[in-house]
Parts: sequence; structure tokens; C-alpha cells
Amino acid sequence: MQLIILDRDGVINEDSDDYIKSPDEWQPIPGSLQAIARLHRADWRVVVATNQAGVARGLLDLDTLMRIHEKMHRAVRESGGLIDAVFFCPHGPDDRCACRKPKPGLLHDIARRLRMDLKGVPAIGDSLRDLQAARAAGARPLLVKTGKGSQTLGHPELDADVPVFNDLASAVDALLMPDAG
Repeated sequence: MQLIILDRDGVINEDSDDYIKSPDEWQPIPGSLQAIARLHRADWRVVVATNQAGVARGLLDLDTLMRIHEKMHRAVRESGGLIDAVFFCPHGPDDRCACRKPKPGLLHDIARRLRMDLKGVPAIGDSLRDLQAARAAGARPLLVKTGKGSQTLGHPELDADVPVFNDLASAVDALLMPDAG
């Protein structure tokens, strides 16, 4: 079984500069749920790693975050997929925690809990910090243009070797092609 790590906002669901603060605000990006279902059918373990600074900023509490994640899990299941686990950082940018991307702590936690080496594991994100965390943890960063991805594409710190895809569905297409990945 292969592992893939997905960022949440901007990769699976529509992003918002005002944060996703309720289950009603969580809306999947077209094709993302079906892409996760295809991964599941191909025997991939799907894990989400997401910064959730809205918790630290008091915009939502942990109960609301859990309800948002339950909506995401339910929507993925209804599409025939499965998210094996969601790992999140509830801290803000100034909290100096080890788990907030671009630091690799969240991904190291995934590796430890799943007892897996992340070397070469695809980690799909839409922001530079997603890609930096993946690289620092030994995973293979992939960028999608959804969410903040188009802005990230022009960032001077973006490594030239990071593969770029229109969305999660096209990234999964590439990963599931024979001899790809």
C-alpha cells in the first residue's frame, strides 16, 4: 500500500482567505473527491496534513473543526473513497510550534504514527509552505494550481524540480499512470 499526503484547503476543498470556519463553508474542488476515490481503489493510503490557524485565532473551535472534517470524510466516502487520517496544526504563525508547515513536524508525526519512511512519498499542496514541509520531511512535493497554487507557481523560492498540476485530479492521473510515481 502506497501513501500520499494531501493538504486540505486549496487541494481538496476551495480555499478562503477568511478561513473555512464551518461545515457549510467547506466545499470540495470539482474532481477532488473522485480523485481521492481513485487513489483508494488503487490501494493508496490517503492522509491529510493541514495548518488550521483559524483555531488559534479563535475563528473556530476544535469541535467545529472536527465537524468540518467529518463532512469531508462523509463526502469522500460518498464518492467511493477514504481518507485514512487527518493530521492538523491548530497553531498560528507566531506560535513557534514544530507542527506548522513549513516546518516538517506534522509530516514527521505522520511518519511516526504510520511507522513509515516518507522518502519519495508524494505530498500535494498549493502553497510554498506545503512544499517546503514535504521536502524537509523527505517526501516528494507536488504543486497544484488550485487554491493558492497559481500564486505559488510564481514564487522565487519554488524549486524548479517540483511537478505542477492543474488540480488534484490531474496529479492523481499522473500518479496512477503505469510506470509513474
